[in-house]
Amino acid sequence: DYVEMSNLQRQQLFTEQDALQGTPKVVAAKRRLKEIRQDCDIKTVLDHVDGLMLEEMVADADLIMDATDNFETRLLMNDVAWKKGIPWIHGACVGSSGTVFPFIPGKTACFRCLLPVLPSVNETCDTAGVIAPAVQVVAARQTAEGLKWLTGNQDAMMTKLLHFDLWNNTQVEAGISRIRKEHCETCGAEPTYPSLNKPEGTNYAVLCGRETVQVIPANNRTLTLQDGEQVAKRLGTTYKVTPFFVEFHAEGYRCVLFQNGRLLIHGLRDMKEGRKLYHQFFG
Repeated sequence: DYVEMSNLQRQQLFTEQDALQGTPKVVAAKRRLKEIRQDCDIKTVLDHVDGLMLEEMVADADLIMDATDNFETRLLMNDVAWKKGIPWIHGACVGSSGTVFPFIPGKTACFRCLLPVLPSVNETCDTAGVIAPAVQVVAARQTAEGLKWLTGNQDAMMTKLLHFDLWNNTQVEAGISRIRKEHCETCGAEPTYPSLNKPEGTNYAVLCGRETVQVIPANNRTLTLQDGEQVAKRLGTTYKVTPFFVEFHAEGYRCVLFQNGRLLIHGLRDMKEGRKLYHQFFG
């Protein structure tokens, strides 16, 4: 993902220049954090998250912090956390509300168990947006829980799921121990970790909060920045090349092809049309 103007109102890491240059978020974030503290050891990965990558990334981790914006990725994170026995701090916000809870393998119910009852499960930032204070409260509570875990103060951690709405001045804490499912596919007696075992193939999705279709090529297909340049030249359209992506305009849409072959088609919400354009561009 890269910085856009619509991101600037609810965060402190990115600048207007980052948005104008289309800087990848992980690159901009690392640069800004290094400006704050040079001796921090920050490792970044600019890629689409899948099960194999996530397992490799957290192999030596003590804790996983959730900063994602969709349930599919959280379910993947949840499966990896339980498979590896690593706690993860869930944080989500939409509109003026937010939810926080530390999921701890062997101690709490898992995210998959809670999915049917989580607040705002049918609402996303795509339909409701999000205000900066909600983001900041969620991040602050997550950070506090993470510090408790890392400093050995686990007894001080939250035991109830927190849900708040800043606009309506409400806050609810809900016990979740009874929600744990005996035959859960992630935390049950015989886990199968379904999110880690999805069939591989070209993946299409509409991104949260943006009129954008994302296309992830199947593992047996490799697209490069040069492929993007060739498509732009073949179509006779203008294009821009950066070290991270190629941007070109086609069929009335702004298209961005990343180094790893991921394609974003901006201005589009129809996955069928996205599939059609993808095959039109790259065969």
